[in-house]
Amino acid sequence: MNVKDTILQAEKLTKTYTLGKASQQVLRGVSLRVARGEFLAIMGASGSGKSTLLHILGLLDQPDQGKVWFEKEDVFGLSSSRQNHLRNQAFGFVFQFYHLLPELNVLENVMLPGMVGCPAWHWMGRRVQLKQDALQVIENVGLTNQLRQKPATLSGGERQRVALARALVGRPKVLLADEPTGNLDSQAGGRILDLLCRLNQQGQTVIMVTHDAAVAQQAHRRLVLADGKLG
Repeated sequence: MNVKDTILQAEKLTKTYTLGKASQQVLRGVSLRVARGEFLAIMGASGSGKSTLLHILGLLDQPDQGKVWFEKEDVFGLSSSRQNHLRNQAFGFVFQFYHLLPELNVLENVMLPGMVGCPAWHWMGRRVQLKQDALQVIENVGLTNQLRQKPATLSGGERQRVALARALVGRPKVLLADEPTGNLDSQAGGRILDLLCRLNQQGQTVIMVTHDAAVAQQAHRRLVLADGKLG
């Protein structure tokens, strides 16, 4: 991998969780580079630390030690406001269990990231463009006919497509997918994988964690996290 093409880099990440007197070190000096436009799969058994690593890369968690650089910025050395900006603008997140708001319809759920932290005076000027952006990504994931449906009326595969559209509406530079097919049947999971591959072919950088070797085969590169180390 050419260093100049690196969009995201981690060096010597460690992370330990403590519960009472028991502690578990899930990351033991993990380092990796991700190229711009790459589709990377990180595999590992349940509890191996895959999600922890993904959360650290996307600034949802902090390591005990180690550094992460996004486009040459040392992200954990930045101000909290800059970190919040990166978290909301540079990264898109897709989780296994969707995390959609049940009281909002498809369109509203997809528009939600653009509303977060947006002052009322600014929102009035942004809402038309944000709605257009949301409608476009909803069309891209094949849910135009379900705009006004709420999550409870959708299938698991449809909910995950809504979650994917929500992650993409801000045009993130890196899409982080945490077991995106883990809660779906093979047909719905295959459709999500097809969407991820198509997005990657269009230039989207994708980092996906999965325990499924067949799912990981769709990626350009596969790494395995075991015993707190990546190989």
